[in-house]
Amino acid sequence: MSGAMSGALSDLTPDATPGARPTPAAPPARPVTVLRVNLVDPAPTAASLTARYRAAVEMAAFADDRGITMIQTEEHHATDNGWMPSPLTFAGAVFGATRRIGVTVSALITPLHDPLRLAEDLASLDLLSGGRLVTVAGIGYRPEEYAAHGRDWAGRGALQDEVLGTLLSAWTGEPFSYRGRTVRVTPRPFTRPHPLLLVGGSSRAAARRAARLGLPFFPSARLPSLEAYYHEQRAVHGTDGWVLQPPERTCLLHVSEDPDRTWAEYGGHLLHEARTYASWQSADIRSAVRSAATDAEALRKEGVYRVVTPDECLTLAQQAGAQGPLILHPLCGGMPVDEGWRSLHLFAERVLTRLAP
Repeated sequence: MSGAMSGALSDLTPDATPGARPTPAAPPARPVTVLRVNLVDPAPTAASLTARYRAAVEMAAFADDRGITMIQTEEHHATDNGWMPSPLTFAGAVFGATRRIGVTVSALITPLHDPLRLAEDLASLDLLSGGRLVTVAGIGYRPEEYAAHGRDWAGRGALQDEVLGTLLSAWTGEPFSYRGRTVRVTPRPFTRPHPLLLVGGSSRAAARRAARLGLPFFPSARLPSLEAYYHEQRAVHGTDGWVLQPPERTCLLHVSEDPDRTWAEYGGHLLHEARTYASWQSADIRSAVRSAATDAEALRKEGVYRVVTPDECLTLAQQAGAQGPLILHPLCGGMPVDEGWRSLHLFAERVLTRLAP
């Protein structure tokens, strides 16, 4: 037992029976814990990106050993800062280096992928991982990504319908009709009836699509009215499903013994990611992590990106409880790899060890 855990258990609560020995207070419940990885680098080179990719896989293995719940990554293209373009390749590397931790791709821009090949890739990753893959199918919000891949932006809804329908048919292992011919995709995935697939988005069209296909829905922000609409549409189509709502307030965390120093030295990295992400979003896009900050001081006050001490992080964990999630983002915006490791070690050794298993 670590010293941190011993310290947590040394806080005693009086027993209800007079004269009885005090019993140890239970450690706080462990929330869902997430390690976010998107490999952004404001000035990428082949050497710097190689170092970041290797560090990310090593961090995933470290997180797996320490009981962190999930690695979260995403897909973006046509960037100048290396923002993750190949999340499925990265997921495969993580699965090869880990035993328990899950990988959520949130979101995969599914209309950019060949439907049959995507069905094979996701099935292979599901087999490789023993069912640890979660895919959130997004439609995207950047026309330049569609242009880069030769896809029709105006027809993205039809493309999304085709790819999702193809995935569900392909994973049965049975022959089905695809673009006028009969095809069959093998092998079947590990997970039955199919790997966990959610439809992401913040529009009624996304909610309707998820309800019609009987897939769970993952809004990109906390949108109770959209959740209600999804369930209305499920009733219309006679399908089952559920909604994974993000928290009212989502914070991306970096753990530091001296947050003032970290903001002074590395606040520009956090701002780079925040400003990049904000620049992609039109006024009608709703996101749980959207920032309006234009400088590091405003970003710090805003509270979407937070640098916290281990004790402050523990308090956040206690507030989150079993609902969570607690999202650590150690390589945010090109954060130096060594600084990212410091954050991850502090999180694992001075926060997780003080929470219930």
